[in-house]
Amino acid sequence: MAAKSNPVPSVWARQQAEPEQPALSRRSIVREAIAMLDADGIEALSMRKLGTRLNAGATSLYRHVATKDELMELAVDEVFGEIAVPAEPAVDWRAGVVEAAEAFRATALRHPWLASVLGQAGLAYLGPNLMAFTKWLAELFATAGFADPSRPAEPLLAYVVGMSTTEAAWLTTVARSGETEAEFVARLLPAAQEASGELLLPADVAAADLAGLREEKFRYGLDVVLDGLSMRL
Repeated sequence: MAAKSNPVPSVWARQQAEPEQPALSRRSIVREAIAMLDADGIEALSMRKLGTRLNAGATSLYRHVATKDELMELAVDEVFGEIAVPAEPAVDWRAGVVEAAEAFRATALRHPWLASVLGQAGLAYLGPNLMAFTKWLAELFATAGFADPSRPAEPLLAYVVGMSTTEAAWLTTVARSGETEAEFVARLLPAAQEASGELLLPADVAAADLAGLREEKFRYGLDVVLDGLSMRL
């Protein structure tokens, strides 16, 4: 007797069952899960808590989403749908890549959990929105003249995801302190300067454009990556 083939462990690889509760849709479940993730992080999300928020039992949720891993796949792809993908690739490939990178960063900062779960969310890359984003990048690099557009996309995404993860974690720490970023840095700065022996930020932190400094840091590293890729052409 032939052995049964193992199903692909992804929400994108199985057919969705007809819902028994018309008011409870997969989209409403995913949007509520994203709201919970944005507010309290990954640790706070469970199928039981999500069911309570939706006035539905966990069993009802499982009719739409089989596991929490599937839920995370769906949440990741839903958030990627917020990144606007132009219908046509940019003529200037560097400008297009910068647009894509900054769009990803902005989305990751709105949803601080996103970047940290990309490598854990099962086969999230099979989702239609995430695939549209990676296809957009591939078209940009093809326009630039790269023979294999996937090769330059890998270091680019490694940089963008890594920097966005670090920045999102920093902003989450600041938010949990109950202070503004300037207040938090001002309180942290003396200890940091004592440890390093250097003036790490302007003395008047309250007047410093900390968001602008973070943006400048991100853009500098992005330019370094793109300069390196340009040399490969």
